[in-house]
Amino acid sequence: MRKSLKPPGLAPDSTIVVISPASSCKEARVKSGTETLERLGYRVVRVPRNGKPEAYFAAPLETRLEEFRDAVANPAYQAIFCSRGGYGSAELVDSLKPSIFEQPKIFCGFSDITSLHIFLWQKLAWVTFHGPLVAGGLDAGENATGGYDPESFSRALTVRKGGWSTPLKAETLVRGSATGILLGGCITLIETSIGTSWELDTRGAILLLEDRGVKPYQLDRMLLHLRQAGKFKGVRGIVLGEFPDAGIPDGNSVSIADVCRRILGPLGIPIVYGAPVGHTPRPMLTLPLGVSVRLHASGEGRLDILEPAVTA
Repeated sequence: MRKSLKPPGLAPDSTIVVISPASSCKEARVKSGTETLERLGYRVVRVPRNGKPEAYFAAPLETRLEEFRDAVANPAYQAIFCSRGGYGSAELVDSLKPSIFEQPKIFCGFSDITSLHIFLWQKLAWVTFHGPLVAGGLDAGENATGGYDPESFSRALTVRKGGWSTPLKAETLVRGSATGILLGGCITLIETSIGTSWELDTRGAILLLEDRGVKPYQLDRMLLHLRQAGKFKGVRGIVLGEFPDAGIPDGNSVSIADVCRRILGPLGIPIVYGAPVGHTPRPMLTLPLGVSVRLHASGEGRLDILEPAVTA
């Protein structure tokens, strides 16, 4: 693994810009999430936009591209938060040139935003943050159902020295401990990166996999594809989300956990299942991607972040 590039940490009065690289969302939820960030002492800017959403996108491609490029290049912004996921982030990647990314910035989101996390890691070695969306976690508030975990959020974005530990509040599928670089996100987007120029290199990783609304046979298919594509070779441990709203097809008793045991268990690496990451009804953890971590797969599991994710 190459050396990662860390962004400056958030400080009182840091300016956060809110962008919508994927789908649109209700303005009331954006307003609520913005107010949460402001209560934490940050300035929040939402770029005014001409026109309406297009199809299932927040705006036409060129508008979303311009918004993302400005967020990255504008020195007035210390952090970039995404309003929601949905669909559309991957379309931006084809038009993004590494030359516009002069200095790393905090970039936070989950779900469809995983495509941008992967791009920023593979092309630029940026440390990014798998954490709440403005209208998907921050809007509900701290420690709330559908909200965010304030402790991991603060530590990930502000701690400049040393590491910290995060209880995963999950269950152990395969016991053990392992150290690696935390990478991953929404499994659907990880799978769709295969074959692209920004395909996620998972070697040496503690791999984070999560999603929602995925039936057991659909997850089986995705995990099988990842295995056949060699994406589990060199992976040192796996953190699995809760996979809510999965459902079990009529006449079939196979669960999401059963699928994970069947395909991932034989890998013989530490695995925990059911952590409150990404799509979760519980307060969502904020986890830095691209930093060294140690996974403890025992009981409810624990993740030790071994280095700060941000700089002074």
